[in-house]
Amino acid sequence: SKLTNLGHLEMTWRSRVRFHPLLVRILHKSRLRYYGKPEKKMDMPYQAYFEVADGSGMMSMVLWNSLCPEWYHSMKVGTVLLLDKYTIKTSYPFKTHPTPGDSQMKRFATIEISLNVRDPPTEISIIPEEMVKPEWGLPEVKYRFITRSELDDLPNNHSCDVIGLVTFVGRAERARKREHSEDFWLYRWAHAIDGTSDQPFILELFATSQPDVFEHIHPMTYLVCTQMRVIQDLTENPSRTVYLTTSNESQIFITGWHKGQPYTKDAKVKNFIQWMKSQSEADQIKKTVIGGYYPFPRPPDSFLEY
Repeated sequence: SKLTNLGHLEMTWRSRVRFHPLLVRILHKSRLRYYGKPEKKMDMPYQAYFEVADGSGMMSMVLWNSLCPEWYHSMKVGTVLLLDKYTIKTSYPFKTHPTPGDSQMKRFATIEISLNVRDPPTEISIIPEEMVKPEWGLPEVKYRFITRSELDDLPNNHSCDVIGLVTFVGRAERARKREHSEDFWLYRWAHAIDGTSDQPFILELFATSQPDVFEHIHPMTYLVCTQMRVIQDLTENPSRTVYLTTSNESQIFITGWHKGQPYTKDAKVKNFIQWMKSQSEADQIKKTVIGGYYPFPRPPDSFLEY
């Protein structure tokens, strides 16, 4: 009965210690971050960011430590949460921000919601979608799907979502996070087609916090990647190649994981499914490739150009 909203929190948070419960929908979800250090003795040094929204706007929410293994996988994009006994802190200034699907949505960037296992222990409840009432005024999850024919005209670093049929997937490769560092990023290259162009989407897929999906990307699977960033080669190279890379908030889905996801209602997703129904599976299988070394961006044809 006594609920507050994000807009009211931003105006009153300095003058309060105890806040009324919040009812919000998750619009974006970051990868899980491990911040453990050998000299610091912490049981579960994990952290994950979410962007949550209600009728008044959108705000960051941070899940801390042992709440991460308990809640991270249950908190999906589109999930509705009832939160109580949370704390409010000023925002961490250096975190990444996803591009909202709804550009009109107000963003409360000065503060963030903090969910902790103690001081005080946050109470989290997931509201099943069938119990969510329209009068709560929670926003729907919106996407920014593009087709392959639209990609070449998009600027560098533009944020978008894509769907396609996987025609190539490379082996998993590693890159050092920093020079001389012992930490590595794990990534693989993939190609996906959507029928709007002769060219595929070239996707640089870093391992997100979804190992069960990352390891099972195969040719002929329907692949959805959200919050991808456009990488345009900005040199004068006439044969420039545009590709997409994952961001901190990217989510990846393959056949078997699509059911119930909010993007299934999107018009461009429905168009892709219609196109796939008109294709011969046998013809597409002949064009697929798996594994091997994939040098990208490709070096020039001659040593002189190089």
